[in-house]
Amino acid sequence: MEEKQEQQAVTMPRIGDAAPAFKAITTQGEINFPKDYSGGWVILFSHPADFTPVCTSEFMTFAHMEEQYEKANCKLVGLSVDGLYSHIAWLRTIKEKIEYKGMKDIEVTFPLIEDITMEVAKKYGMIQPGEDTTKAVRAVFFIDPKGIIRTIIYYPLSLGRNFDELYRVLIALKTADEFSIATPADWRPGDDVIVPPAGSCGTAKDRMEGKEEDVTCYDWFFCTKKLDKEKVLKAVLKK
Repeated sequence: MEEKQEQQAVTMPRIGDAAPAFKAITTQGEINFPKDYSGGWVILFSHPADFTPVCTSEFMTFAHMEEQYEKANCKLVGLSVDGLYSHIAWLRTIKEKIEYKGMKDIEVTFPLIEDITMEVAKKYGMIQPGEDTTKAVRAVFFIDPKGIIRTIIYYPLSLGRNFDELYRVLIALKTADEFSIATPADWRPGDDVIVPPAGSCGTAKDRMEGKEEDVTCYDWFFCTKKLDKEKVLKAVLKK
């Protein structure tokens, strides 16, 4: 029985799966997830507990960047296994008392889910017994406008997230969708992108001989092309 409960706790959806649905009470009222976010991107992320320093630094950073995510048509939704009143008190403390890295008077306006029963956390595999049986790890789920999970990133309790990277992931996912390309290591808007592999020997030969305009090939399977930064941002920030 104990083994079965442990397996249930770490069960998690996979990339390409539909985001598990749930209704929940949050600091911004009740939400029906992911239905309420249909048509736009959403980042669902968990944190271990209210009134903890790493989580405080993360919530301040996410709230500070919220407008940036909004411009990319992406909503933020947080979760911990603490109660609603604890959430409210903690977020009030952040606004009234905490100053960190030049950020102060930070008001968290995105919803923070109450999940005392751990129902949502278990659906998303956020409770991992090897790390902690009563706290959610730092999970991040990127969910697209169709409600499909596109990226999953997990961090242990002790490690604060890199929020520039989270934003970079969002922009890269949207760029890949918009332009039917892939992005190489450390890609940022304005960098070269990877074109799909050649679908035939003839196409591969043409690419290697430089016959395909604006495409640079390092070998038949590895070709890139330029993609203007402004073109990228205009495309991904409008939808």
